[in-house]
Amino acid sequence: MTSMADAGVCSEGCTTETRRASSETGLPGPRLELSVVSDTICPWCYVGKRRIERAIEALAAEGLGISLRWLPFELNPEMPTAGMDRRTYRAAKFGSWERSQALDAQVAAEGAREGIAFRHDRITRTPNTRASHRLIWLAGEVGGSALQNRVVEALFAAYFHEGRDIGDKVVLADIGTSAGLDEARVLALLDGDDGLADVIGHEMAARSLGVSGVPTVMVGDLVLFSGAQRTPLVVRALRELATAPQTPAVAPGAEDRADARP
Repeated sequence: MTSMADAGVCSEGCTTETRRASSETGLPGPRLELSVVSDTICPWCYVGKRRIERAIEALAAEGLGISLRWLPFELNPEMPTAGMDRRTYRAAKFGSWERSQALDAQVAAEGAREGIAFRHDRITRTPNTRASHRLIWLAGEVGGSALQNRVVEALFAAYFHEGRDIGDKVVLADIGTSAGLDEARVLALLDGDDGLADVIGHEMAARSLGVSGVPTVMVGDLVLFSGAQRTPLVVRALRELATAPQTPAVAPGAEDRADARP
């Protein structure tokens, strides 16, 4: 596969760095299912989402259908359930609040190029993201790729545009129902442990494959690239993936199954 350029990636603790990644694989046929490993408080994942979506639109015009499946990754797995004050947490993490603001400005500049207006000034909490990943899991189980993608978009918008605490159950319930999930099902999820084992299992599987930063894009167990790669590079990589020498095929229609696993 084409060697990818350096791109923004969130690693443990969501430091801003760049990563260069490449992979060689092939997948036949006119459809691909991509798995995007991400965290709901990773700004580079939001930027990467926009770039991947634009690549998908461009390739659709060439007859290549691509669906997205979102998989969990917790950048701060030891974060208290109630989260922490963002300024306190980030100042400790990066050595100063000024350094944190500089990192925010860097990703905000990239986001602006993709039409994303980051409002870091509105964010007061750094949340624990496990419950938000369970909400994404539920969306995938109930409505497959389309509903899952809406929930992911809604979570990013709530956190990065509105500064909402996406670790809070009330906030998550509102996000889920507004995106199209049944309210009773969402409340049952948040009050119980549905999806918890799957979320933990998917994250452990990603880490076992060497994923340590997000966004990371995969097909099955193969890592294609890491970081918020620019759209032309994503287009080129996916086009090469679709036309490379064949490997065992993904079953037709597998991209539409809510229970499909990498």
